[in-house]
Amino acid sequence: MSKHRSKRYKKAAALVEAGKSYGLADAVGTVKKFPAPKFDPTVTVSFHLGVDPRKSDQMVRGSVSLPHGTGKNVRVAVFAAGAAAEAATAAGAEFVGFEELIKKVQGGFTDFDVAIATPEAMTEVRKIARVLGPRGLMPNPKTGTVTDDTAKAVAEVKAGRIDYKLDKNGNVAGSIGKTSFSESALLENAQAFIDSVLRAKPASAKGNYVQSVTIAAAMCPGVPIESSVYTKN
Repeated sequence: MSKHRSKRYKKAAALVEAGKSYGLADAVGTVKKFPAPKFDPTVTVSFHLGVDPRKSDQMVRGSVSLPHGTGKNVRVAVFAAGAAAEAATAAGAEFVGFEELIKKVQGGFTDFDVAIATPEAMTEVRKIARVLGPRGLMPNPKTGTVTDDTAKAVAEVKAGRIDYKLDKNGNVAGSIGKTSFSESALLENAQAFIDSVLRAKPASAKGNYVQSVTIAAAMCPGVPIESSVYTKN
């Protein structure tokens, strides 16, 4: 362990037994025991998958509605016009528009967490893919963010739906709540996310689909999850 780690991190690391993998409930319980900082840390579940990110037929992506939400205010941008724009505004989207909003994003504006677009608007939204794509903000039909039912989409992401996607190193991660959540809420959220990633296994994936799973709170060590949690017979 780096000598530059904080005292709080070292105290948390002392609670994680070296070389041990934990059942999901025990792992969540361990995260809850970590010394609390002055903020409410986000809890993340991270996967390392046995797929090849370079192959399009082995891409892993999807979305899942967490039973207890994410614990954070999700800022939503909706690219739409007419009735779809009005519905998005009524549903609570922070930024709604079409041509003007696209121009704003072209100018560097990305102060939102999720982007939603109607199918009609996607023709123009694709022009800002260079801005949205690298930040994981590009609307996609597979995650329900390209839809005519903008009100439903806004409501779902506000209520705790998270989108996930394989990165170039073969990893998938998702925020499943805050350390202030109860153990049962974190456990149910984690299980929902794990189940979703397992269901997203590409048909072309060979060998062990999931190599490892870790749960961690921000600025704290990860807690390894035992394979029985993500190995389904």
